Amino acid sequence: MKCIIIDDEPLAREGMELLIPDAPFLELVQSFGSGEQALNYLFDNKVDLIFLDIEMPGLNGMEFIKTLNQQPFIILTTAYPQYALEAFELHVSDYLVKPIKGNRFLKAVYKVKEIFDLKSNEMYEVGDLEEEYIFIRHDRKFVKLFYKDILYINGMKDYVMIHTVEGKFITAMNLKTILSKLPESIFIRTSKSYAINMNRVESVDIDFIYLGDKVEVPLGNSYKEAFKKRVINDRLVDRKK
Repeated sequence: MKCIIIDDEPLAREGMELLIPDAPFLELVQSFGSGEQALNYLFDNKVDLIFLDIEMPGLNGMEFIKTLNQQPFIILTTAYPQYALEAFELHVSDYLVKPIKGNRFLKAVYKVKEIFDLKSNEMYEVGDLEEEYIFIRHDRKFVKLFYKDILYINGMKDYVMIHTVEGKFITAMNLKTILSKLPESIFIRTSKSYAINMNRVESVDIDFIYLGDKVEVPLGNSYKEAFKKRVINDRLVDRKK
């Protein structure tokens, strides 16, 4: 996987350059001190992954993402954790807070590699639907996925990844399209990039929904009211006032 680094701090770029050799599937092709320099490079060159700082003079990280016509995988690298929720709304793959530890870096890049390999080698299609399951077309056969086994769906611009108890499946369609084919009584959108199986919810806090076994999904600000109304309110056990 070809990758680039964008960070206005030379020491931060050097630190990332030292981490990248720990992931043998990564090939660092360039490092840039500004988003403007990187955009000029990307005009003629394609990369698979960008390590991107947020707070930079001129074009900041969030603005940089919005300028991209074709978005590669993006891992944000920043000293400011408060941008995490906004970042996931922009389809970033992960969010690393500086100083970046080696084990956290590897977790992020191996997650990206897993998705990259699935997207490259095993594309799926959504087939006919029945009452309690969906068919995923894989090569020359159909795979049945029961609604109850789907944990959540992650939209990644021009494709979605369906996370199930058995594994992950990718199909080339956007999140809105696949949700139109799934029952509203079971699935609900929780942010611009995520939808969940409501029956799998175990707990909720201000910004995240927890589906068990360390699975957490972002809850976007504009989706909170609808989520609370559909998932929590009717079943909330609370003391009488």
